[in-house]
Amino acid sequence: MAQLNFDASKVDPSQPFEAVPSDKYLVEITKSELKPTKTGNGSYLEFEFTILDGEYRGRKVWDRLCLNHPTQKTVEIARANLSAICHAVGVLKPHDSSELHHLPLVINVKAKRDDSDGSIFNEVKGYLKREPLVSQTPPPSPAAQTQTVQYPQAPVNSVVPPWERSQQQS
Repeated sequence: MAQLNFDASKVDPSQPFEAVPSDKYLVEITKSELKPTKTGNGSYLEFEFTILDGEYRGRKVWDRLCLNHPTQKTVEIARANLSAICHAVGVLKPHDSSELHHLPLVINVKAKRDDSDGSIFNEVKGYLKREPLVSQTPPPSPAAQTQTVQYPQAPVNSVVPPWERSQQQS
């Protein structure tokens, strides 16, 4: 038995975990950790992504990249995905996975059904660079913003001011 001295009325109850719908989400990496595989014959880098906006803001999505594995194809896929993450956040030569943290990127998430128990889980299917919200081209200078309007010129002889008429007739 453990003595708790706990008041549940002062703490919001936890909510059951549910997968987010298939979509693209603006996220940041909030945690990364190198872990051994279940069989012990390799290791994977686990990323925790936190959704930054929209209805699912604050929700978490995880992905695992098997960087050390006996199957070379598995390692190639993991390294290609790590490269995609690095390009998406603009850190091409990280020395530590923490250098990829808290930099916005977009992940393509698929909601999938587990055939064994019918549960729904998320799988990350791609990593993209975050598109800027505003054009990165600098605004035009104030001089360039001022437009010069040119009106068509009347033919030289078509309209003659009255003070010049007497001179033309002489």
